[in-house]
Amino acid sequence: MTAELTFLAPAKINLALHVTGRRDDGYHLLDSLVAFTAFGDRVHAAASDTDRFSITGRYAAGIPDGGDNLVLRARDLLRRLSPHQPCGPVDIRLEKNLPVASGVGGGSSDAAATLLALLRLWNLPLAQDQLADAALALGADLPMCLAARPLVARGIGEMLTPAALSALPLVLANPGIAVPTPAVFRALGRRNNPPLRALPRVSGPQEMAAWLDITRNDLEAPARVTAPAIGDALDALRQEGAAVARMSGSGATCYGLFADMPSARDAANAIAARRPDWFVVATRTRSSEELPWPE
Repeated sequence: MTAELTFLAPAKINLALHVTGRRDDGYHLLDSLVAFTAFGDRVHAAASDTDRFSITGRYAAGIPDGGDNLVLRARDLLRRLSPHQPCGPVDIRLEKNLPVASGVGGGSSDAAATLLALLRLWNLPLAQDQLADAALALGADLPMCLAARPLVARGIGEMLTPAALSALPLVLANPGIAVPTPAVFRALGRRNNPPLRALPRVSGPQEMAAWLDITRNDLEAPARVTAPAIGDALDALRQEGAAVARMSGSGATCYGLFADMPSARDAANAIAARRPDWFVVATRTRSSEELPWPE
């Protein structure tokens, strides 16, 4: 029997996010530079005598443990894709370290980690592109979360282009609120915005900050109308010396870009001391050269 497998479900950070249009079916078109961090949830999977699912961690409360959970939907999707393969009972434990509905793709990243863990546990012969296409049924963020490396995402998030990025020191801060994504998009004033400019090869935080200065997150302004506390998180990051402070996704998690990891850790400690009820963590993005998943 294969031993328990553990896969990181990293936080997905939209370093820049431009809304460039909307399709007839209501889905918005995006142009976003995305990176994944060394911090996130964890998915533990092991063969079992019956299917089991449990949730632990700081943010376990309130997470559904039934069929609506993306982890279980990912498990069931993989079984449907492999009807003639031995996809036996599995015990899955989700360690929930990221806030819920917080703009960092936690649920989608959890589902992606589950798919990859079970792909290995069950030894399934599915190609990565086949898996990514099928995973779109679970959400538009699934293909990028399966890739889990720096990229530019276009369309509704399914058109992916690798991006050359070094590791970037970040502080993530969330003021303890969940922001409903549909409400943010409803409050969006303009939907036909210019796309991202071409990304040069970025070697470090200083060059990244210079490029980010000509970009934006088009969802930040409407999200702050819905949740004004986002402004408090941005102010806290700037107060601690962030070269760039911006909301990720549809909020409410914000990131601050720092010169190095010691500066990021000092900033995170200072913010957490003032705001012990917030989610605050110092981490870094994974570079283009790093393997996104265990090999």
